Amino acid sequence: MPEPAAPKPSLLPPSSVGPDDWPVQAADALERLVTTVKRKTTKPALTVARFLVYGTLAGILGLAALVLFSAGLVRLLDVYLPGNVWKAHLITGGLFTLAGLGIWTKRRASPVE
Repeated sequence: MPEPAAPKPSLLPPSSVGPDDWPVQAADALERLVTTVKRKTTKPALTVARFLVYGTLAGILGLAALVLFSAGLVRLLDVYLPGNVWKAHLITGGLFTLAGLGIWTKRRASPVE
């Protein structure tokens, strides 16, 4: 004797609504659609916006910290090195030049087109 066919799975989740309650089913389907669209569009957009805001803030604060560090280094070297301030500027400039050359060697060349 053949076995009865299994019921086809529905795209809608099982609910307590009957087959005649199509407005509730339509509203549930619309709510799931809106939730899916929101999850796939709004959340990534918020993530990008947060990255831009916090990245800009970090860049501004980092630049301010670099300026304050370099001014403090020049003043510290000026106090502890005998002679004029040009020695402090020379040492600080040399340190920044070496840091820049180190970063320059880590760059990747762009592909030639």
